[in-house]
Amino acid sequence: MRKKVLSSACCAAVVAIAGLGAHGQAPGQQTPAAPAAPEAPAAGQQPIFRADINFVRVDVIVTDRHGTPVTDLQASDFEVLEDNRPQKVESFRLVQLDGTRVAAATPRPIRSRADEESAAADEDARIFVFFLDDYHVRLGSSMAARRHLIEFVQKYVGPGDLLAVMYPLTPVDAVTLTRDHASVVRMLERFEGRKYNYEPRNDVERRYSQYPTEVVERLRRQVSLSALEGLAVKLGSLRESRKALILVSEGYLAMLPPQMRDPIAEMPGLGNPARANPLAGENSLIEDRARMGAEMDLQRELRDVYDAANRSNTAIYAVDPRGLSTGEFDIKDNIGPRQSQEALRQTMDTLRVLADETDGRAIVNRNDLARGMQQIARDSSAYYLLGYTSTEAPQDGKFHEIRVRVRRPGLQVRARKGYWALTAEDVARATAPARSGPPPAVDRALASLAEPVRGRYVRTWIGTSPGENGDTRVTVVWEPLAVPPGQRRESASGMSLLAASPDGEVYYRGPVPASSISFDAPPGRLQLRMAILGPGNGTIDTDDRELIVPDLTAPEVRLSTPRLHVARNAREFRLMSQDAGTAPTATRDFRRTDRLLIRTDVVAPAGAPLTVSSRLLNRQGQPMADLPVAAPGAEGAPYVVDLPLSSLAPGEYLIEVSATSEGLSPATELVAFRVGS
Repeated sequence: MRKKVLSSACCAAVVAIAGLGAHGQAPGQQTPAAPAAPEAPAAGQQPIFRADINFVRVDVIVTDRHGTPVTDLQASDFEVLEDNRPQKVESFRLVQLDGTRVAAATPRPIRSRADEESAAADEDARIFVFFLDDYHVRLGSSMAARRHLIEFVQKYVGPGDLLAVMYPLTPVDAVTLTRDHASVVRMLERFEGRKYNYEPRNDVERRYSQYPTEVVERLRRQVSLSALEGLAVKLGSLRESRKALILVSEGYLAMLPPQMRDPIAEMPGLGNPARANPLAGENSLIEDRARMGAEMDLQRELRDVYDAANRSNTAIYAVDPRGLSTGEFDIKDNIGPRQSQEALRQTMDTLRVLADETDGRAIVNRNDLARGMQQIARDSSAYYLLGYTSTEAPQDGKFHEIRVRVRRPGLQVRARKGYWALTAEDVARATAPARSGPPPAVDRALASLAEPVRGRYVRTWIGTSPGENGDTRVTVVWEPLAVPPGQRRESASGMSLLAASPDGEVYYRGPVPASSISFDAPPGRLQLRMAILGPGNGTIDTDDRELIVPDLTAPEVRLSTPRLHVARNAREFRLMSQDAGTAPTATRDFRRTDRLLIRTDVVAPAGAPLTVSSRLLNRQGQPMADLPVAAPGAEGAPYVVDLPLSSLAPGEYLIEVSATSEGLSPATELVAFRVGS
């Protein structure tokens, strides 16, 4: 059985994100790889981890009584037990990091998912991600916590360390690791707690602002913890080794006391007679039964979180910004001291469980947050990696407890509680030969052919090309979708766009004239909010996107997003060929009588000789034919591919555009399309 650190009134919580699986492999989890013989390390080198189905990795933090890492231990000083059975330590390594070694190499800026994965793969970079749970932090507590969070970044984070910030409503895909620590500080400065404040601030919250307070609190808890679980899974997909997830929260309640169960969350106190009775709910058998059921739900939800974190080797550091407290509720809430103290114990225990079960730390019920934050940096700066081959070689899909001890007295040892064994089906799947199929880049390109979400009013296309003064030109195109047969609804008549940086700097705000708009923005993250307008200029739909704007001024070969133009007849083709400024089409479904023009800008260092080529690929990514590429007729003009579709059978295809230059990495862009009859 796994260790539980819950009090009798405590719990755990998270609604699992549907369809989300653990992509990463945590230390303390079996490694699904083909067996490989161990390698003998060269003289003076650390042992190298080997990998096979039954090989288990565990990271271990050892500190003295002052919390200072102990870094002079040897493999013989450790004792590892799995399910109380001794295991032989076969691999041993001391990891010491300070975030400066990566910075010395002038790493490439992180502007894409590939850049993020490459940066995360560097074991010399520590990863710290802040989860600012504004739903469960009071406004005053958040303001007090800002200083400690910012000081942590400024004092203990090295220039090569990777950071990110997430809120409960932040999509997991929008969380990107960065070395731009100044931007992280700016986000921390805006942290604003909203605990027990039910004023809606977005469309999602407006949908349930009229619900009872108890329902809203349960939804907020589920949103926060499911986001926390999804974040742990994402971090596991980026890197196997240790990551630190800093959860800033005042903890989670299983159930609100009767005094706070208002019928309408947005109208506190209205229609709630229990508000006037500080002893409401005490010594009530009905309340006790309801609370027991709610605590069981919370416990199951919390287990989902720390299970995902353990699988992803993500340590949760729970930071409670309340400091020393005597109760969960203010005196104005008119809640008896016994209920308030019990609620406080429950919220703190939820934080302790998340931390203890993931090898993190719970910084709770203390006013010296600075020392606790310092310990987070220490834990990620020095730890041991141990590896052993399980003597039991379990394939039962169950949890197997791991205990680590050191033979030197007086030291504190923290390590993973255990790992989830693979099942026989998992092993067969992991060791099976890789299935043949299209490359990942082809799959991503074909994904653009997916039908728009049911109920959408428009199809959009977003592309980038060289801009002015070092910026990148961003183009947004929209086309109204036909009303599905049998449906009666409004048609889109226009679109309004807001384009801004995560820091709030606006690059475009206003209507989109005709069907497209272009504006310049600096490289980096760009947030787009598109409002679809109906016949009366009222908003009938919204679409929020986040875009990583590429740096097209970097000293390398880069391609703009290929722009597709379609001509239905000879006249359209002639006009389209003569005007390079015509807006591209957002659709990717064409007829065999259509003719496509594909325009692409190529940028490279001055004087670098360029070779630009294009091919037609089938949906498996296999070449079908070389396509002629017309070179620019003037400086700054695009390269052009002319493709009549009459010779193609109905189906899905891709156009590949590549640019190469001697001594530089090649650049390739794929654009998918579908041909009908």
